Amino acid sequence: MLIARRNGLDLLIVLLTAAAMIEVLVKPTASDAPQEMRWLRVAAIGLIVLPLFARRRFPFGALIAYWLLAVGVSFIDGQLIPLTTGLFILAMAVAFLLGSLPNLPQAQLGLAVVVGGVAIVVYNLTTHTASQLVFIPLLFGVCWFLGFAVRQRGDQVAAAEDRASRAERDRQASARIAVAEERARIARELHDIVAHAVSVMVLQTGAVRHRLGDDFADEKEALRGVEETGRRALSEMRHLLGALRRDDEAAALSPQPGMAGLDGLLNQVREAGLPVRLEVHGEPIPLPDPIDLAVYRIAQEGLTNVLKHAHASRADVSIRYAPWDLRVEIRDDGDGPQPGDGLGHGIVGMRERVKIYGGELAAGPGPEGGFVLSARLPLDR
Repeated sequence: MLIARRNGLDLLIVLLTAAAMIEVLVKPTASDAPQEMRWLRVAAIGLIVLPLFARRRFPFGALIAYWLLAVGVSFIDGQLIPLTTGLFILAMAVAFLLGSLPNLPQAQLGLAVVVGGVAIVVYNLTTHTASQLVFIPLLFGVCWFLGFAVRQRGDQVAAAEDRASRAERDRQASARIAVAEERARIARELHDIVAHAVSVMVLQTGAVRHRLGDDFADEKEALRGVEETGRRALSEMRHLLGALRRDDEAAALSPQPGMAGLDGLLNQVREAGLPVRLEVHGEPIPLPDPIDLAVYRIAQEGLTNVLKHAHASRADVSIRYAPWDLRVEIRDDGDGPQPGDGLGHGIVGMRERVKIYGGELAAGPGPEGGFVLSARLPLDR
């Protein structure tokens, strides 16, 4: 199949050339010509068509050579080309190919050669009429313009595919950046959580060491080593956090938020003009700090998107506790996401955050309209 598509035009040229040669030999109008003349016409047909097989290597020169040879032969035998239907069809195909050349100056020069060449061939026909001198070159000009239109359409399709490809690459690059930023943000937040826990451990260890008497010298020395190790760990974590923080980002001076901060978040959204309702299902249980923070960030991202993009009149936040997982859902009655509104990057970051903890996140239009952002965070891991 591939070979047929690649060499289909060559096969068509061979068939049309053979048909033209047979027509010269058997057509009644050619039977009056001497035998030698008929075979000379067959040889002339082969000479005219021969350059077309080099069109892949010389896409412009081979097509022009066809017309130059046809014009030259018409001065020797004005009846040859009008005599054969095969050459007439090939001439129209060559005009089409000249119009479809990607090089515009070459295509324009090809139009001049086609129209001028056809006019000369028709003029060399002893029985030509004035209408033939007008309409036959016009017909071949139309063939050229068809080729030109096809090339223009092909260029538009190629440009559209290129734009789509660039847009896809940009989208993937933006998604990678969003994931990297969210990972860095998670690392900074986890630093605060872990640093707080280590600080408490160091302080408690120091308090225990100071309460021990002189009889516990070995124990006090061991506890001092624990304190020094904890302080070194905190120092290294601060250096790491400095590397992760952007130049324009200030250090966080307040504890990381969690479920306890949801009421404050909802009040801020209400003050911004969006009525929002919180529903809690199941028996609340203490959550690990990273999960607690993740729930807050998901709610924050969902409500921020509603404020920015949804044009909604209300929103609902649902928290559902289960023995094995926690589910969070933010639902609104707005228009849903629009192309190019920037909504996707925040969701990509949230999806990465949920994925780190082994959960799942889904976002899309709701069954009754609006937009739904839902996440499941496992609690049994």
